[in-house]
Amino acid sequence: MTGKRWQLAHGRYVDLGDRALVMGILNVTPDSFSDGGAFDAPARAIEQARRMVAEGAVIVDVGGESTRPGAAPVSAAEEQDRVLPVISQLASSGDVLISVDTYREETARLAVAAGAHVVNDVWGVQREPGIARVAAETGAGLVIMHTGRDRAKLADVIDDQFAFLRRSLEIAREAGVRDEQIMLDPGFGFAKDENENLELMARFSELCELGYPLLAGTSRKRFVGHVTGREAADRDAGTAATSVILRMKGAQIFRVHNVAINVDALAFADAMLARQTNLPGH
Repeated sequence: MTGKRWQLAHGRYVDLGDRALVMGILNVTPDSFSDGGAFDAPARAIEQARRMVAEGAVIVDVGGESTRPGAAPVSAAEEQDRVLPVISQLASSGDVLISVDTYREETARLAVAAGAHVVNDVWGVQREPGIARVAAETGAGLVIMHTGRDRAKLADVIDDQFAFLRRSLEIAREAGVRDEQIMLDPGFGFAKDENENLELMARFSELCELGYPLLAGTSRKRFVGHVTGREAADRDAGTAATSVILRMKGAQIFRVHNVAINVDALAFADAMLARQTNLPGH
């Protein structure tokens, strides 16, 4: 795979290429769909973050508002009260890259000031476009996620991806975000039914045409349960299978709850990709 460098805040970066990278999910919320309440106390959150890093996570993604369908919204102040102490404490250790999962400009700005390196926006900078300015001004990595929520979608899943993400990229560029800061996420599960998610997986490599590195977030999603018949807490093996499939189709970073199982699964995907690259004719 051709290597790229993803530029992040505070002078940090991530090299992308021959090795898949894992982003551990740290929900400091009482109501996230599979682990709500498990890590909403700062001490438990820090312990879980360190566990994920020990298991191989390169980035820890800290979120203070559940994005599951039907979740009750929280205020910016409440979100910040949840995430900022955890980000500050993680940043003080200096040995982990930190992402903040937010669509709010104010939360993103405070989080980067507290030590976050990445802003991960599930609304693709289209709900609060000022979040792109935060990335531009701070140099933070910016994950631009596709969503189908609160709008009419195009019938073809890839056409809809391109239409939405190209608009998001326009907003980011107009704000001054550099290409090397951008990571795209197709938003598995966000206003997509089972068939749409599976179609998106099958055609995932088409998204490489956009020219940006890709993040996959399938962890414990409902469509994994539809395929496996498992409840959310028991979907880690199914998630690892999706990670392998998506790695073979071009994904670079994998946002997951269970770091260890995905690190192991992705090691095999990377071994196969290396073997294919070394075959005659490649």
